[in-house]
Amino acid sequence: MPVQLSYAFVVLIWSTTPLTIVWSSSSMAPTTSVLLRMVIALILAAVVVTLCKIKMHWTSTAWRLYAYSGGGILAGMMLSYLASKTVPSGVISLVFGLAPIISGVLAQKLLGEDKFTKVKKCALGLALVGMFLVCFTQLKELKIEPLGLIYVLFATINFSISGILVKRVEIMIHPMATTLGSLVIAVPGFLVMWLLAGAPFEVDNWSEKSKWSTLYLGIFGSFFGFLAYFHILQKMKASTVALTTLITPGLAMTLGAQVNDEPITPLLLAGTIIIISSLALYQFGGQLTGLFRVNKNTSQIKLDK
Repeated sequence: MPVQLSYAFVVLIWSTTPLTIVWSSSSMAPTTSVLLRMVIALILAAVVVTLCKIKMHWTSTAWRLYAYSGGGILAGMMLSYLASKTVPSGVISLVFGLAPIISGVLAQKLLGEDKFTKVKKCALGLALVGMFLVCFTQLKELKIEPLGLIYVLFATINFSISGILVKRVEIMIHPMATTLGSLVIAVPGFLVMWLLAGAPFEVDNWSEKSKWSTLYLGIFGSFFGFLAYFHILQKMKASTVALTTLITPGLAMTLGAQVNDEPITPLLLAGTIIIISSLALYQFGGQLTGLFRVNKNTSQIKLDK
């Protein structure tokens, strides 16, 4: 599959995932919902690896890769599902929009990527302003519990760290093998969390919306989503992969407002615009600055002549 197609698929899946997480947890415990989702993905991955005879790697390096990715799935998903009980789906996606900048900071230390330029530092400051407006709106105007926002923030940090650590593992491995190996690590963790939470398994109390949302998340959000994600993570820089969140917040917030009646206040809209603008500046500001310098130098040469 072309990496561009995988990238577009990840954007589509991540735009719908926050809303379906909220729906799947509406009539079942978050620990139950996420466990079922991951079990579905694990079964599908095992079947595909077996039928397609995809080679699995069980070396120490491969296990380190599975641990980094599986651990990221476990912590990130669990925190996201806990947040979904109080935080609107659009805001979950928006907070995840910080991932490119967080990944950029971490990539400097862990992957030796270039240090932040003045433009990227400005983008970071702008993003913090936007996040302040979003958090203020959620806490004061919509009376959202602060713990939910903390869950989302730590899920985002975990997502960024996991992507960086995966990039540090030098191994050539099929994305499907990475998906299965990661789920082998993550699913037992979700099972332990479910047992510790003591969540009931009362199928009769689950709504149709929760059931279908969990099935969608298991097949598309996890199985195909992880496969596409690990594909682009192998082919692209970690900070570029995290840039998918530049597009998803707007789509996720629109879906949440139109389909789930999630409120969008003026301050929340302003914060959203600022965050998306900061991400655009972070990614493309350097190119615009370089273009401006080229045009300036060209004009100066003409004047000198």
